Order: sequence, then C-alpha cells, then structure tokens
Amino acid sequence: MTARQPPTSRGPYRKSAATRTTILDAALEVFAVSGFHSGSLRDVARLVGMSEAGILHHFADKVTLLAAVLEHRDAVDIEQFRRLSADGESSLHALIQLAKSNESRERIIRLYATLSGESTAPDHPAHEHFVDRYVRARAFLRESFDALDRRGLLRAGVSAESAAIGTIATMDGLQTQWLLDPDAIDMSAQLAQYLSAVTEITFSAEV
Repeated sequence: MTARQPPTSRGPYRKSAATRTTILDAALEVFAVSGFHSGSLRDVARLVGMSEAGILHHFADKVTLLAAVLEHRDAVDIEQFRRLSADGESSLHALIQLAKSNESRERIIRLYATLSGESTAPDHPAHEHFVDRYVRARAFLRESFDALDRRGLLRAGVSAESAAIGTIATMDGLQTQWLLDPDAIDMSAQLAQYLSAVTEITFSAEV
C-alpha cells in the first residue's frame, strides 16, 4: 500500500507570489509617475483591480511596498551584473549593456530618477536605501577601476575613486536627459565614450 502524500501548498504560495509581483509592477508604475508622496495605495489597487485592503494583505503599508519595489528592482540588476561581469573590464562592458537595456525600460528609469530626487530629503522613506545604493555603486565601480589601474589601464591623472564617481554622475545625468528627450540621447554610446576617456580601453555600445 502506497503511503498517502501530504497535500501540497505550492499552488496557494505560487498564486500569492504572482499576486505580489503584480502589485510590485503596479506600484513601480505609480511611484515612477507620481513619486512616493503623491502616489497612493488606491492608485496601485486600481491598476491591479484589487481593494486597498487586498494590497495591505500582502504589504503592511505604503513604505513597506516602496521598499519591496526597490529591493526587487535592485535584485534584478544585480543578477544581470553577475551574469555579465567577471573582472574590471567586463564589469564596465556590463554597465554599458545595462545602459542599453535601460532604453527599453522607461518606467524603471523614471522610478529611480523620481525617487532619487525625492529621497535627498532625510525624512523620505527611501533616503537610506538610496544612500546605501550609491555607497555600494561607488564601491563596486572603484573595485572595477582599481583592477584596471593595476593593469595600467587608467588614464594618467585619473584615480579609481574619481572614475567611479564620474561614471555614476554620467549615468544619472544621461538618464535625466534621456527621459526629457529620448531621441536626442544615446545613453549607452555616451557612457562608452566616457569610459573610453578615463581608461586606456576603447569601449563601444555595440555588442
């Protein structure tokens, strides 16, 4: 006689995870367009066809929902970097490819442009997230440029620290200009040109 298998709860868990993802996508849309303060749970609920109570069943409040949106998006970008980068040079190539892929992710770019500006206020719910995000981004890029410096591939007078800060500033500035006038700005090509100017490597936006 075959032992009876215990009932599985995979179905409900899978459905719940899918619902959370749907809510996160809707919240991304709302926060990208309206920012955190103006975007409401009611707006998110309307997009997914749920009640506010339904949203709160999955996320305790709007602050928790914002944190989940940002963590989810960062996890996606980190996974892309892990697939594409193995050393300093490949990390910078991966960064250019990220800039290229961002040209098809207007909502994501708008979300970060909106929230990074808002979160300069110390009492903003995402303030610590963006402080930490920039700290980690500078550290990641500084390590990449340090690796190139050890190979003699940084331009004379350029430090790993200044190159890291300049790369982030370039990317942020390009994203803002692209949001305002996408036809006039090629983010990946401009980033490749900047990286070529601070290193002894000729970078290209072409794969």
